[in-house]
Amino acid sequence: MVQARIGRLPNLNSGHLAILVLVSADICSKILAEKFLEFGQLIPMIPSLDLLLVFNSGVAFSMLDFNNAFTSYGLLIIGVILVGYLYSMLRKEEAQFNQWALILILAGAIGNLMDRSMDGVVTDFLYFHIGDVSFFIFNLADAFISIGAALFLGAEFKKYLHTRNS
Repeated sequence: MVQARIGRLPNLNSGHLAILVLVSADICSKILAEKFLEFGQLIPMIPSLDLLLVFNSGVAFSMLDFNNAFTSYGLLIIGVILVGYLYSMLRKEEAQFNQWALILILAGAIGNLMDRSMDGVVTDFLYFHIGDVSFFIFNLADAFISIGAALFLGAEFKKYLHTRNS
């Protein structure tokens, strides 16, 4: 048991470093967005992705965005609990692929929690659309969470199919 835990330490340490780097990238991108973008001003970048600074008091895709302190800080508390749970999952996870998926999710969650803790809102600035059809406005943390969740769910589904067919 002790050997197994010791053998995982470099993995966990590199995971901590990856979380730190990803959270730093997210926070820096939000600082730059707030410094150089005007609220509500659309700046075209590439087809389907523009810059558009908004502030979200809700969760992903502006759900629960009621713009009140109760919702914002309630979500902050729920987020802290969720980060604790995800971290415990990371420490127990054996599959390295799933560890990296959880690292992405954790980094995104921590980045958004840090942002929300400042004033109750999360800074979003990447506007995804196809033509005139709007989809969502997000930030790097949201992208980390989405990519990590897709990777984790895909790996778990693959594992399920493998065990089902065995």
